[in-house]
Amino acid sequence: MRNLTSVFFVAAVSSAAAAQLHVSTPATSMLLDATPGERVEFVYYGPALSETDIPSIMAVEKHVDAYPVYGMDAWNPYAFAATHADGSMSSDMRVESSSQQTGEDGSVLTRVHLKDTLYPFFIDLCYLTRTDSDIIEMWTEVSHGERKPVRLTEYASAYLPIRRGDVWLCHLNGAWGNEGNLNQEKLLPGIKTIRNIDGVRNSQNAHSEVMFSLDGKPDERKGRVIGAALCYGGNYDLSVNTDASAWHRFTAGIDSDNSAYDLEKGETFVTPVLALTYSEKGTSGVSRNFHRWGRKYRMSHGDRERLVLLNSWEGIYFDVNEPVVNEMMADVAEMGGELFVLDDGWFGDKYPRTGDKTGLGDWVIDRNKLPNGITDLLKSADEKGLKFGIWIEPEMVSLYSSLYEKHPDWIIQAKGREPVYGRGGTQLVLDLGNPEVQEHVFGVFDRLMTEYPAINYIKWDANMPVKNHGSHYHDAKSQSRLFIDYHRGFENVCRRIRDKYPDVTVQACASGGGRANWGIMPYFDEFWVSDNTDPLQRVYMQWGTSYFFPAIAMAQHISASPCHATHRATPMKYRIDVAMSGRLGLEMQPKHMTPFEKQLCKDAIAAYKKIRPVVQLGDQYRLHSPYDGDGVAALMYVDEPRDKAVFFWYKTQDFHNHHYPRVTMDGLDPEKMYRVTELNRIDNAPLDCEGKTFSGAWLMANGIDLPYRHQVDVDMMSDYSSRVLFLETVEL
Repeated sequence: MRNLTSVFFVAAVSSAAAAQLHVSTPATSMLLDATPGERVEFVYYGPALSETDIPSIMAVEKHVDAYPVYGMDAWNPYAFAATHADGSMSSDMRVESSSQQTGEDGSVLTRVHLKDTLYPFFIDLCYLTRTDSDIIEMWTEVSHGERKPVRLTEYASAYLPIRRGDVWLCHLNGAWGNEGNLNQEKLLPGIKTIRNIDGVRNSQNAHSEVMFSLDGKPDERKGRVIGAALCYGGNYDLSVNTDASAWHRFTAGIDSDNSAYDLEKGETFVTPVLALTYSEKGTSGVSRNFHRWGRKYRMSHGDRERLVLLNSWEGIYFDVNEPVVNEMMADVAEMGGELFVLDDGWFGDKYPRTGDKTGLGDWVIDRNKLPNGITDLLKSADEKGLKFGIWIEPEMVSLYSSLYEKHPDWIIQAKGREPVYGRGGTQLVLDLGNPEVQEHVFGVFDRLMTEYPAINYIKWDANMPVKNHGSHYHDAKSQSRLFIDYHRGFENVCRRIRDKYPDVTVQACASGGGRANWGIMPYFDEFWVSDNTDPLQRVYMQWGTSYFFPAIAMAQHISASPCHATHRATPMKYRIDVAMSGRLGLEMQPKHMTPFEKQLCKDAIAAYKKIRPVVQLGDQYRLHSPYDGDGVAALMYVDEPRDKAVFFWYKTQDFHNHHYPRVTMDGLDPEKMYRVTELNRIDNAPLDCEGKTFSGAWLMANGIDLPYRHQVDVDMMSDYSSRVLFLETVEL
């Protein structure tokens, strides 16, 4: 965002005298009152407005402070606070000017320039919109001309008043192996805060994205809903203050606790983007807005189909050796896979990586495990028609490593305190605020890709939070910058990597689903949803995660049964059907599969390649939530011309003689006819709907009545059932 103005037409007109600002997308409008000399005020956000309505709306609708600052109304909720060079904690920001600039691509950048009434202190409120997206990107830019540094103590990216009523909040929470759980709760008087202070991973226990349902309990298909996503990979604070006023006051930004920032004269502090959207088609409508915007503008290679892969982790863990890896590659190639990823355990010389206690930081090949190195594995993969990928965790270091012996001052550690360890009792976090550490972390990636340019995929992991606040690099006055500078350093490294290696696929993994965030996705192609690959629990986790992220970003793997995390046994078909609703992969030892399971996977991979463009690049419609508790979950994807669709149906509870709800479809063209084909069929006889054609109108009004059990031989019977239906238009 720092260089946005360079792509905008110089002829953009500043409007110092105008009060009315209309920030618009194709389907939404935001109205601001930016009267010079007054505080900037929020007037309206919702469905797109006609220009003829705006004057009356500006005159009649209540005006509310659009970015309240601490000081003159200290008793009110605020989005910004600073301590000036003379010690004053009071600010009074007034509109100095505003402008709307049109970019060469048709995007519009709206700026409201605020100046303090007493100090040479400035805040720009920024709003970016595009002609093909219903997202408003909001952020602030803070600068000053005071003689000494100004200490920023609160610096929200944005503030949004939401009219009180029957408003519900949707948000995600969880823990390791249980990420992305959906929570829906009515907003009541008081303060609701969603916060992360991990320092490295920010989406495992909570997410920096929320939705507000304005018409009562959220519905997937109908109702007015506002969505907000803070695009930041670090600590955050999202708060809703429901006080005695008529408003829910929503603020979102970097968590400022223990992160006061001393802003130098002439420096500009730029907050992360808050992406805001609105839909009258329920929570799924808001999700589709995020998905389309994210694929096009906010993630790496959002328009490029992802490959079907086998990851070695759950198959062999640390027991990496050349014959086994070659065997795994041969097996996945025979099943139709396209990529093999060698996970943890391949590196270390003085301190071999035989478990989670050693080796991090020493990214050299363990020649005892791989005597012929990565070069032979790349050659072997190529001979089998596979791409090759590899795992790294470059932000971390082990106590038992050559790197730590050489640079103990590179870790995050309070001076004079003992180190505090993470995973394995030996893991430590490197201080990415230190430019030397940034150079090292970039070098890990750079050396791998330079020496082995045929590597197609990097799995980038991060398995530890910041436990011991302190930096050897920062001086005494700058210790509170630790969290902010860590993520500036991380972003700097990622930007350098993408500049030099724009085509490599990179997965964000952080103790599983710890880095599912739009702030890092410009540099990553996907993220690992969770280390828990149990398909039943994944139905819930993937459902919640899809509220804000598209299928193409969500890595979903078929794993062994019983699941290594939950020890639950599930049939292969159920595992396949759940994994196919995102970026399909496998994570198991293929030689332990039965011939039937291998054939089922082979057929499923072939089927997935057929539906991959629809699932990964199509619009998602969540149809029936597993969180409703009636035993069924269903969703579907529809391509842009509405010619093809894929319908996923999962039974989540099994009760004898239970009446499960019939699920209607969505997103189809009511005038088109669709032929139905079941994928991954195991039943002895096809479904009654197999090969039949139905109008889009019928399917959206009635759906298809599906049996709740599979008609299979007795040795294959299970309490699990699932269906994947492929719909394709036909001419009659």
